[in-house]
Order: sequence, then structure tokens, then C-alpha cells
Amino acid sequence: MKENIITHTYHISHQDRRKANNHNSLLLWFTGLSGSGKSTIANVVEQKLFQQGIKTYTLDGDNIRKGINKDLTFAPEDRTENIRRIAEVSNLMIDAGLVVLAAFVSPYKKDRQNIRSIVKDANFVEVYINTSVEECERRDVKGLYKKARAGEIKNMTGISAPYEAPENPGIEIKTENETVEAAAQRIVDYITPKLSMNNE
Repeated sequence: MKENIITHTYHISHQDRRKANNHNSLLLWFTGLSGSGKSTIANVVEQKLFQQGIKTYTLDGDNIRKGINKDLTFAPEDRTENIRRIAEVSNLMIDAGLVVLAAFVSPYKKDRQNIRSIVKDANFVEVYINTSVEECERRDVKGLYKKARAGEIKNMTGISAPYEAPENPGIEIKTENETVEAAAQRIVDYITPKLSMNNE
């Protein structure tokens, strides 16, 4: 089957799209435990970028699992496939000239490394939302920790499944010591040089 797949070359390149947008495209990957603040911070970062005229799109775990990945479970092999599909979708969006914000637990180092290889390291910024499991469980925004403790949810990251923390993230946010606004601004400041067309 693969030998019958031939890539078509289109006349408008990703460089053309970036020039039209007047900024580089990249993937901001927010990783951390459920309830750590990934989506909340990503939302504020996107608002700040949007106000600057940056073309953005946010991919969020719950939204993706209601659509493109609704056939997947939370078993380790399905988590890996979940992240692979998201990375491929993100790669298309990078090619379209967008800044993609992706907020996913993504607990395994090998899966996050695979994202880098799909979108290319230069287009990837890993944002580690470092919030303790105790704090995430205290917040329990979606009631998932309570269900996990009651045995109603299996493979709950931080409770019954592991989370492998990034060793060298592009930027680390400790939400127990930093406000959402301050964290979002720090992320924007970090990626601003990467968005410049001079750094393409």
C-alpha cells in the first residue's frame, strides 16, 4: 500500500504561509498531571498571542477524545496512539503557519520524544506544568481523582499510572508558586524570539 502513496507538491509552502502571517509557526506542548493547570494557562497564552495578531489554535485532551481519538482508551498503548495522532495533526497545523497550543497529560517521555521527531525539534516547545499530585487532587477540577480513589477510573495518571516528568523542558511552570497570568506572560516572553521571522 505504501508504494502507492505519492506526496503531491503544492505551490504554496509553509514558508509562504509563515510570511503571510508574519510569524513563525510552532507547537507549544503543555504537559502535566490532570488538574495541573495546562488548559487554563494555555488559554491565557493563546489570548495574549491572539491579541498580538498571532494565528493560533488550541488542541485539548477532552476535545480531541470526543472526536478524532474517540476510539481510544486510556491503556498505555492507546495513550501512545493518542499522542501520535495529535502530533501529526499539530504538524499539519504548523505547516499551515499556525502556533499550536496542545494541552495533554502525555505522561510518557518516549511519546513526547516522538512528538519532537514528528514536528521537528525547532518547531517544538515543551511546557512542563509542574503541579504536585497532592495539589492536583486537592483541586480535582473534574472529579477524576475522587473517582480514581474509589476505583471507578483505572490508569489514572499520578494515582494508578505513572507520570514521567520532563527532564529538560523548554520552560517549567510551578503553579503552586506562580499565578496563571504571570506563568502565561513568562511563556509568551519565552517564545516571542522563536516567532520572529528572523529566526526562521
